[in-house]
Amino acid sequence: MSAFHPDLWLARFMPNFSFGPRMVSFIRGRTKRGAIPVLPDVTVEDVDVPASGESPAVSLRLYQPKSLAAPAPAMLWTHGGGFIIGSPEQDETNNLAFVRELGITIAAVRYRLAPEHQAPAAVEDAYAALRWLHQNSARLNVDPNRIALGGASAGGGLAATLALVAHDRKEVRPAFQLLVYPMLDDRTVTRTDLDLRNVRVWTQGSNTFAWSVYLGHAPGAPSASEYAAAARRKDLSGLPPAWIGVGTLDLFHDEDLAYAKRLDDAGVRCELHVITGAFHGFDVMFSKSGVAKAFWREQARALKAALLP
Repeated sequence: MSAFHPDLWLARFMPNFSFGPRMVSFIRGRTKRGAIPVLPDVTVEDVDVPASGESPAVSLRLYQPKSLAAPAPAMLWTHGGGFIIGSPEQDETNNLAFVRELGITIAAVRYRLAPEHQAPAAVEDAYAALRWLHQNSARLNVDPNRIALGGASAGGGLAATLALVAHDRKEVRPAFQLLVYPMLDDRTVTRTDLDLRNVRVWTQGSNTFAWSVYLGHAPGAPSASEYAAAARRKDLSGLPPAWIGVGTLDLFHDEDLAYAKRLDDAGVRCELHVITGAFHGFDVMFSKSGVAKAFWREQARALKAALLP
């Protein structure tokens, strides 16, 4: 019997590879900033927002319903890519779907990437974006009390660390965390007990490389910051409620379940959605499959329940 979900059985034949400097350079060389789409129902614009200190301005891709006439919720979205590749454009289809389905604003962050920019550069960019969204909420028709943080993979890990930064700085209080198979714990790299036979898309080799260049030192070291790897945080109390979704074949399965339990134990409501036989990024690789569509519907439902009760 296949370990893969019936909708994902073709993944058995997917070759595994690991990211390294050459692969990162190759992908980045073919990643162009996407043109701003002109749509009848959604306004899309790129905005540069001020960062703290001497850091460069942070670019956001802002999506808003053209019918927006009163303050409505928003979600700050951080893309995946292991902290080493990626851009807001890669999630444009899903972000437009959230805007259309829920009538909310999405602000997708173009944060700095490793190895050129190590932690905490990415989360500082995300925080600058969150602060700007909150400070400009009246002009943007955003309800400042209903701003969610969301992201997938490394973006999910970044959203989780952003929740910690926001909690500690006490300038903005996010309403919710939508964490899609988040990359939370560098210590997963050090585990030797994992069954990796059916891991796809994001391998232990990729994880080792990405955490090493993002942290600037070997993963698993005691010195790793909680503002880089959210699972390093000892006290999770006081954080916004969360939704975590992950597959049983995902390299991040165990760390995600552990984080969800720790949130619950700390009194933070966390809804956990586990997909049997799903691997990392399955919803991107098999976006037309029934299981991928149902996974997105769960995210939309969770956002609606949190932001539009």
